[in-house]
Amino acid sequence: VCRKHLQEIPSSSTNVSTSLEWDSSKTSELLSGMGVSALKKDKLGNENTPQDLLVSSPCLPPKRQKVKDNEKDFVILRRPWLLREAESGISLDALPDELLLAIFAYLPLKDLLKVSMICKRWHRLSFDESLWQTLDLTGGNLLPGVLGHLLPAGVTVFRCPRSCIGDPLFKTSNLLKIQHLDLSNCTVSVADLHSILCLCEKLLNLSLEGLVLSDNIIKCIARNPNLVRLNLCGCAGFSAEALELMLSSCFMLEELNLSWCEFTATHVKAAVNHVTSKVSQLNLSGYRENLQIADVKTLVERCPLLVHLDLSDSMMLKPECFQYFKQLVFLQHLCLSRCYQISPAALVELGEIRTLKTLQVFGIVTDSSLQLLEEALPDMKINGSHFTSIARPTVGTKKSHEIWGIKCRLTLRN
Repeated sequence: VCRKHLQEIPSSSTNVSTSLEWDSSKTSELLSGMGVSALKKDKLGNENTPQDLLVSSPCLPPKRQKVKDNEKDFVILRRPWLLREAESGISLDALPDELLLAIFAYLPLKDLLKVSMICKRWHRLSFDESLWQTLDLTGGNLLPGVLGHLLPAGVTVFRCPRSCIGDPLFKTSNLLKIQHLDLSNCTVSVADLHSILCLCEKLLNLSLEGLVLSDNIIKCIARNPNLVRLNLCGCAGFSAEALELMLSSCFMLEELNLSWCEFTATHVKAAVNHVTSKVSQLNLSGYRENLQIADVKTLVERCPLLVHLDLSDSMMLKPECFQYFKQLVFLQHLCLSRCYQISPAALVELGEIRTLKTLQVFGIVTDSSLQLLEEALPDMKINGSHFTSIARPTVGTKKSHEIWGIKCRLTLRN
């Protein structure tokens, strides 16, 4: 292990998690919940490493060496190589915590969980905060108690979309250290989701796409004033009053996706009237009759820094709203797909917005009119993408273990 790597590992006296006590039965349940088969553990539960780990195979009986006829009075015994190595080599017990942590840092998730079963010392080290910064459990079937055991280990980046999440069963009420959290399209109860989010107050990025929420969950989100990106696309179950509180509290938001939520006209007005002026990317698509031209006017006045705006599927929008778009001096990307009261000919007026680079107008223009529109707006890319990436943790179809550009080291599937 290189000296530089060792210097990057924090001292064990400050980073070892003290909240995780060694309990062999509980750890076995955790491994089962993760779909991991456990190694045979030390029956005595020693703090030190079991000595039988030092020898990978049983020692062979001593060999009797052939001797010459005139040396029959002497017997020479040859020590087995493995035994000599175990006696003369360095015991794993002698390695300092820092070096074992450096070794453990190369282990994949399942192996790290397995070695935590070996003995008390290895369990303590395997749940050191330096090893659990980033965790990806995408698509997992997480039984009750799994998240309650793993998340307090110091996880700051947690990617877990499309998973089935059981009751976390947290053993402590201490706040979690999570800053980047993706639980999009999970199967999780409102109560269990609340038990996770009520312990999160350091969030910078959050995605709960497709989940049923509650006013209490929205209030938990509101306790994260440093939130930068929030994706609530397709969410339901919370009131306009809770939405208003959250938007007023999260005044650092730069990217906000509130598309296709179960919003009434009251929800929409709460959104446009209380969204922070710092937002630069906003998705309010899918509100058909509930988003009015007056709401666009209010939105533009509140959010002059908008660079990317998606108002697709808003049936009430007309070319009259173009005058407000022209006031956005930083606007580069505009989505008005399926806003059927806007004619293809009227779209030419958007060419007056010199900063505009892309325009999505699916459903408004036919293939023939698209060609004419492209000729009228040669400096603008039209209908280049069906979807916007606003506040979403992952972009595109490429499989990776990244969320918001951060790669997760510990993954359920390697």
